[in-house]
Amino acid sequence: MLARMDDEGLQDEELLDAGPRGAAAERERLCVATRTVRPTSALIRFVAGPDGHVVPDIKRKLPGRGAWVTAARGAVAAAVKQGAFRKAFKGKATVGPDLAEATERLLARAVVDALAIAHKAGTVVAGYTKVEAALASGAPVGLVRAHDARPDGARKIDAAADRRPGATDLQLPVIDSFESAELDLALGRANVIHAALLPGRASEAVLGRWRMLEQFRTGVPDARDDRQTAEPSARD
Repeated sequence: MLARMDDEGLQDEELLDAGPRGAAAERERLCVATRTVRPTSALIRFVAGPDGHVVPDIKRKLPGRGAWVTAARGAVAAAVKQGAFRKAFKGKATVGPDLAEATERLLARAVVDALAIAHKAGTVVAGYTKVEAALASGAPVGLVRAHDARPDGARKIDAAADRRPGATDLQLPVIDSFESAELDLALGRANVIHAALLPGRASEAVLGRWRMLEQFRTGVPDARDDRQTAEPSARD
């Protein structure tokens, strides 16, 4: 249940956190746009740089005190329109009109970067045959599919996922937000259309960042929220 707070009586410590280290330990924060208290897994941290320019702190590692906004494009746009950042940072903030778009680009980049890390960690297999074999073993925790994948190939992979050992009514998450060329760069090979995420912390980080991106784009929080959405890691 979300708690809503009026502008009156808000203290500085309620608008800003104490810094990146303290932010990592927080479980709930106040959204400066909606004035609702939410779990940090459903929020994005923003900081004002030395020049006062407000930027999203996707990995929650940038220095300085931070303000939090619900992870949705509409909420970030509302925070800009309402002057919520200037209020939170006591007027010492410059906010670009394209902050929501810049935030979305960084969230998308974070997914691709996490996918590259997962590949290096050995928790990603790529190629139709390898994905199909991984599904036959029941191992994957998620699928990656190029946005420009052919429908017939996608249907075959989906059918293989439905036949996997231990399959339930809960479908595997499918990351299909990126073009093949973007996946090529992340995995260091050409013509990546299908890939699978194998169990491991690196794969969970990919899924967590992707869910945040999807929440930002759709405005719909993931039902798993704190239970399954991976928090940014200090090693990311």
